[in-house]
Amino acid sequence: MPDLSHGDDAAAVNALRSAVMRLGRRLKHQRVDESLSPTEMSVLGTLARCGSATPGELARKEHVQPPSMTRIVALLEAKGLVRLEPHPDDRRQKVVTSTEQAEAMLEESRRKRNAWLTAVAEGLDEDEWAKLRAAAPVLEKLAHL
Repeated sequence: MPDLSHGDDAAAVNALRSAVMRLGRRLKHQRVDESLSPTEMSVLGTLARCGSATPGELARKEHVQPPSMTRIVALLEAKGLVRLEPHPDDRRQKVVTSTEQAEAMLEESRRKRNAWLTAVAEGLDEDEWAKLRAAAPVLEKLAHL
């Protein structure tokens, strides 16, 4: 466990935060569809990763308020990227499902971002690449805590 009162841990946490933020900003510039906000792209990614969900479930997963998610879903629906279907057990709710258009756009976005990240990673030596490869599952876990 990190101990922020320990100088090395505090420095590591600070360096990790800074690096993740810079890398995230640079990756965001590698978007395929500039008309979508990062939040809209994130919602589509969540649907691709987790499958169909109610707007309330999406709001929890995306850490936004339900009214905000309702607006985001409406925008995505208007763009043809999600469809709303009746909930199988609760008529008061809808289930949000991504469309084939959204899935194709996400795949192209992943391809573009992976190509960019691959090109950047070519600047690493073998030892640095091995360390990054080993750290990837830990960073994935951290991203989903």
